[in-house]
Amino acid sequence: MSDKNEKTNAPAPEQKETYSLNDDRRVKVLSPGALVAKRFFRNTLSVVGLVMLIVMFVFSFVGGFISPYGEDEIFYTYTDMKKNYVSATENKVFRYQSADGQSFSSTLQAKFQLAYNQKKDSFEYQGVNYDVEELGKDFYAISANGTELAIAYQDIVNAPDDGDAVSYAVKRAALQAYTNGENSFSLDGRTYKIDKDSNVTLGGKDIAYISRFIVQAAEPGINITREFKERLEDAINNKDEEFRFTDESGEEAVYALEYKPDSMTWNILQDKSTYVKDTYGAPSKAHLLGTDGNGMDMLTRLMYGGRVSLVIGFIVVFIAAFLGVLFGGISGYFGGWVDNLIMRIVDVFYCIPSTPLIIILGAAMDAMQVEPRIRMLYLMLILGFLSWPGIARLIRGQILSLREQEFMTATEACGISIPRRIFHHLIPNVIPQLIVICTMDLGSTILTEATLSFLGLGVKFPFASWGNIINDVNNSFVMTNYWFIWIPAGICLLITVLGFNFIGDGLRDAFDPKMKR
Repeated sequence: MSDKNEKTNAPAPEQKETYSLNDDRRVKVLSPGALVAKRFFRNTLSVVGLVMLIVMFVFSFVGGFISPYGEDEIFYTYTDMKKNYVSATENKVFRYQSADGQSFSSTLQAKFQLAYNQKKDSFEYQGVNYDVEELGKDFYAISANGTELAIAYQDIVNAPDDGDAVSYAVKRAALQAYTNGENSFSLDGRTYKIDKDSNVTLGGKDIAYISRFIVQAAEPGINITREFKERLEDAINNKDEEFRFTDESGEEAVYALEYKPDSMTWNILQDKSTYVKDTYGAPSKAHLLGTDGNGMDMLTRLMYGGRVSLVIGFIVVFIAAFLGVLFGGISGYFGGWVDNLIMRIVDVFYCIPSTPLIIILGAAMDAMQVEPRIRMLYLMLILGFLSWPGIARLIRGQILSLREQEFMTATEACGISIPRRIFHHLIPNVIPQLIVICTMDLGSTILTEATLSFLGLGVKFPFASWGNIINDVNNSFVMTNYWFIWIPAGICLLITVLGFNFIGDGLRDAFDPKMKR
């Protein structure tokens, strides 16, 4: 009985498990694309490069829509600045005014000056004797044959701001009284008064004022009032370094006086709050990276600049890849004289000095004043046409080896057309190498565009690119004092080019594991 129980409790022999082709536990075979992707994402640098590019694409293409500012929006700010307002000179030379109906030429003026220096009371010119009569301090009358021709004076009689011009008779009488220290004079039965401020009045109304200072505006459109002249003259006489003055519109400003001994002139600088472009504004809450030399937001310009640089890079590489695949595929498949002809064309393109050619074309477009948008299109076409020979040689070399393989013999035996053999059977087999070289070329193309824009031959204002943003550092003062103008653009270029290079290396290793270091 016990033996029977022992036999009953013995473990049953293990049964061998079997698997069907549909069993989920079978070994999965990855497709070639999945294998490439798996190798690519195992490469740390490739993943880092991919992340870097994603960040730059989001920054450039999404950031421009998020930014509250426009690409060419200009910002203004109020700032205190000094600028030349007027100049003032104390008159120490004779001025002349001819009597009504008379003339006093420059030659006669020179003759009078000579007589004055020699302290003579007359001079002769062309047989005519001219009498010089001193009417007051630095005030003379010149006459000939008993007729007064002109007066010579250093004190200047000015008309009031809203008054009529001063007549010769009033000016002569006022100067005679003023230079002799008198406070009134009579003319045509009317009595004129001269007050302590050198104002000439008639019946309590100002008709003129006398001063030795000549005040001239630094720019057209500046209205110099009598009140301002008097305030300026007081500041000069008191040897003040600056004074305050409120103009007719109620705006107050500070005026600084600078004396120039060589010209004996005072330059008056106006210091007031002025609404100007916010150029090279420091980073702030409103502008995180400050503003550039045109008063535009730097962060927004970087976003739009990245968009332009990346689009130019992709379009140039697309043009180069299209031409390279077309000519390289035809050359590699047909061989013979077709191959020789296309390769000689490639040699010709290799011999073209690209940089001098682009400089010449850039200068020509500057001379023709080509619109910036059209200029950008020309730049992409030129760079694309100069970049395809390298890709053509790569494609030709790959197709020369592929066309001798069995699958190409099979396509020929099946009667497949030549264009279909090239573009449906040969070209797809060189796509991996093409992707790698195009990825590597993207970085170099972006650098080329940045270099050309930096030199002023690429993208032009108002469009932004990372190259023409860095162009501001051609001024050493900007380079040393405004880091936020050029360092962020340089960092964006560095990240983008490194990202493309990392991805290119990763794709090369993923497509051909034997090349992996």
